[in-house]
Amino acid sequence: MKPSWLEPILHWNGVTVFLIVIVLLSLIQGWRRGASRSVGALFSLIVDGILTVAGILCSLGLAMWLSPKVQQWLAAYMEHLPQRELSGIEQFYYTLVAGLEGFPLLRFAVLFMLSYAIAQFVLRAIYVLMVGGKSDSSFHEHEKKSGFFSRLAGAGIGTLIGGARAIMVIALLFIGVSLYPDSGFSSYVQASPIYKQGAQSVIEPLSGTLIKDKLPVFTQAVTKELNGILQRKYEMIDREIPNDIGQAAAKITQGMSGDEQKARALYEWVGTRISYDFSKVEAYEQRGDWHEQTPRDTFDTRKGVCIDYARLYAMMARSQGLQVKVVTGLGYNGQGGYGSHAWNEVYLSAQDQWVPLDPTWAQSGDWFNPPGFAQTHIKDKVI
Repeated sequence: MKPSWLEPILHWNGVTVFLIVIVLLSLIQGWRRGASRSVGALFSLIVDGILTVAGILCSLGLAMWLSPKVQQWLAAYMEHLPQRELSGIEQFYYTLVAGLEGFPLLRFAVLFMLSYAIAQFVLRAIYVLMVGGKSDSSFHEHEKKSGFFSRLAGAGIGTLIGGARAIMVIALLFIGVSLYPDSGFSSYVQASPIYKQGAQSVIEPLSGTLIKDKLPVFTQAVTKELNGILQRKYEMIDREIPNDIGQAAAKITQGMSGDEQKARALYEWVGTRISYDFSKVEAYEQRGDWHEQTPRDTFDTRKGVCIDYARLYAMMARSQGLQVKVVTGLGYNGQGGYGSHAWNEVYLSAQDQWVPLDPTWAQSGDWFNPPGFAQTHIKDKVI
């Protein structure tokens, strides 16, 4: 049986304990420093805050000014990619460059971080030149051993510093809670009375609705861009069409003129020549071992899973001048449920529309733009 005095401690909220410890440690630091050195520490904290805010403001302006100019330069740069199969390092590099060119949030974030690093270096250099490099040492240069009242005053100043540090932690927690309001972590944080008081009294009045309302929307936009970067990755990997794959596609569509004829012929070829690789699926489901393969690998081995069928089809279709997409989402599993799946959409100019097709399922029926395709395929994103 636990002692009665231990019960409250065991039920203390970890966030509350952490915030209290921050303030207590700062108080102890202040007591040990004394009044003069504590004033110096407080001064340094204020200066750091001012320089940080100034750096952020300068960086925001510089990043916004640079972003469209960098986008134009990167767009011109991407027009001159090597006309050959890219190595792994080159694929990563050009995927990053394509992401910076095509996604404004990613581009702004990178420019902001670079601008902030430069702004902080310049501002701190100016500050050092202005104060002669003394920083907070001037507050305790000739200080003798601290007396009781000096230590008491230092403890008070240390408590103020600890409060400022605790508010910074509360602000970070507030952002996390705003992003994931329904998570167990958020519920635990909000159960802390100190966090709740700090958030309601300081953070919410200062931020208004900016964090609570705008941050989740911003996060969704970031997630969308990250998914887009995955699309650019496959664009870089699959952009160069090997000669034998292009020649095979040309032979399959020889004598055909319409988009639909070509698209269907390639659908039937991929669907009947490629075998489903059950061992690849088993390795992933049982051991988490995912074997990434290129359309080149799929064409050579004649084996793959749905994403491999779709990427090979897309490459062969593009080699014949067709506009094609690789789509990921959910596919009906025939047992009342859905599982991860990938298929294609191809543009038919005569009909002026994009139509779906599933080469992975070609051997089980006609899955080239059949009626009710959307009932068995739930589209998530295009990669």
